[in-house]
Formats: sequence, structure tokens, C-alpha cells
Amino acid sequence: MARVRVRLGNWNRLNRKWEHRVSMMKTMVTQLLEKERIRTTLAKAKTLQRYVDKVITLGKKGTRDAWIHARGIIRTDRELHKLFTQIALRYRERSGGFTRLVRAGWRERDAAPVAFIELVDRSGELRPAAPALQRVDPLSVRAWMQAQLGLTSREASPLLPTAVRQYLRDETRIRDRTTTVAGLGDGKS
Repeated sequence: MARVRVRLGNWNRLNRKWEHRVSMMKTMVTQLLEKERIRTTLAKAKTLQRYVDKVITLGKKGTRDAWIHARGIIRTDRELHKLFTQIALRYRERSGGFTRLVRAGWRERDAAPVAFIELVDRSGELRPAAPALQRVDPLSVRAWMQAQLGLTSREASPLLPTAVRQYLRDETRIRDRTTTVAGLGDGKS
């Protein structure tokens, strides 16, 4: 029977052994935090992007455990301090997407695709960042829609079919009668 090699996960192995790949990623994370933009091959940049986003999330946490974990990844104390101060403050409102890949053509000697990887929301970036999305409460959207239509919360929407509107009106009348009768019964006892 033929032996099949199963590849778990979708991490790019970059044609390197595990020790070399981890060492290379730690160095590249440190360089990116130092320079805030580096040029590398597209495969390395895509792999690096996952590491950097996790490290910046550690910096945003700001806990002692996060510091210890980040110290195992970042090589210099200066970049470790920068991560937990400047970068954490810069991205405190952003929930993700701290890096950007910009393709930069092909390398001359072997025609490998090359890309810039950079931190977003900084001066001198190659492309301006999209603003961080704000979550909208669905109840506030509903209240705004009702205010625009001039409805109270108990009225049926004029966009509903007439049969549905009539049913909802009848239901609210029945509910109102039962609550008033129950309320009167409790008040007289």
C-alpha cells in the first residue's frame, strides 16, 4: 500500500524545516514592527501576515501573559516595548486587519512574486486604510426606521400586506384587552 503524506492545516511551509521557518517568521515579525513596511516574497508575506496579526492582538491585550507570549516571538526589547505602547494605542479601536499586502511585481533573478507588507493607519502608507467598521445595534436601526415611517412601536408597518396588518391590529387589541382586564382584576382585589 502506498504511503500518503497528509498535510494538516493550510499553513504554507515555505520549503523549509519547522525550526528554520519559525526562526524566519520571528525575525520578519521583529523587522516589520521596527520598519512598519518590508518587501518580501508573496508567500512569505501571506504567512507573516497571520503571525503579525496575532502578535498585535497580544499587544492590545496588554496583560502580563500576553507580554510573556509576545517576548517569545519578538526578538528585541525595543520592538516589544513599541508593540505594547505605540502600536497597541494605534490599533485600540480596530478589531483586526492590522496589516496590508501590496503586490510589487516579480523578483528579477527568479521571477518570484514580490509584495510589500505594511502596517495600516500610519504615515507614509502605500494605500490609505479603510476606516474601522462600527457595529450597529439592530434595535436602533428598527427604531430609526419606525421614526422615519412615523410609526409607534405597536403599529404595523405600511409595507406589510393588508391581511397581515389586520391580523397584527387584532392581536394587539386582544393583548391590550387581556392586560387591562388582568390589571383591573388585580386592582380591585
